Amino acid sequence: MSRPEVRNAFDERMIAEIHHAIDDLGGSDDVRAVVVTGEGKVFSAGADIDWMRRLGQADYETNYRDALCLANMLDALAMCPKPTVSRVNGPAIGGGTGLVAACDIAVADPGAFFSFSEVKIGLVPACIGPHVIRKVGTGRARELFITGRRIYATEAERCGLVNIVADEGKLDEEVEGLLEQLLTSGPDAVSAAKRLVRDVPELSREEYIDYTARMIAELRTGPEGQEGTRAFLEKRKPGWV
Repeated sequence: MSRPEVRNAFDERMIAEIHHAIDDLGGSDDVRAVVVTGEGKVFSAGADIDWMRRLGQADYETNYRDALCLANMLDALAMCPKPTVSRVNGPAIGGGTGLVAACDIAVADPGAFFSFSEVKIGLVPACIGPHVIRKVGTGRARELFITGRRIYATEAERCGLVNIVADEGKLDEEVEGLLEQLLTSGPDAVSAAKRLVRDVPELSREEYIDYTARMIAELRTGPEGQEGTRAFLEKRKPGWV
């Protein structure tokens, strides 16, 4: 995100451009992972003030269409077939925290902080809510959403919003090490693993038994699974590394 003059705040243009970038990268065979970050010292300050002012003067239908754009962008990020990593280089407020939650893995600078401050101005973190709730659970989300209090990286890690807190000055080193790990995994397997985590909690016992059996059978008989198995037996690296 490259709007450092407004602390990488969202407006309708940035939301559309992020959505386009996610679709483009997610569909590219040349892309193995997607890293989301903000230019400068802030990840994202959330909603742009001028954008909020315009929406505050607009009618319900305009606000609804605008909110759908944000919700669809976050959903596209959450559903991206590539592994997604948020490089949280500084504060992530409101919708910025939603971006962090929609990514698969979050790596944060120790000085980063997060808040769902919408309630302080009479609003709620609605569009980002589903992604945050999946990460931190309903009990913690309820407390954070209704207090709007600030949490720092170490607490965010404890509650599941952040996966890794980097040592001081080591954020890029931590992200690079994570990417190296991701690149040793089969691209199709990574995509399937994301679907597995997403889909299984919504399935009944009968459904997940069939779903998981079909998934592993498809991967075992597919070209990537065949190559990975051969490489393991032959004690060599698979072709995707």
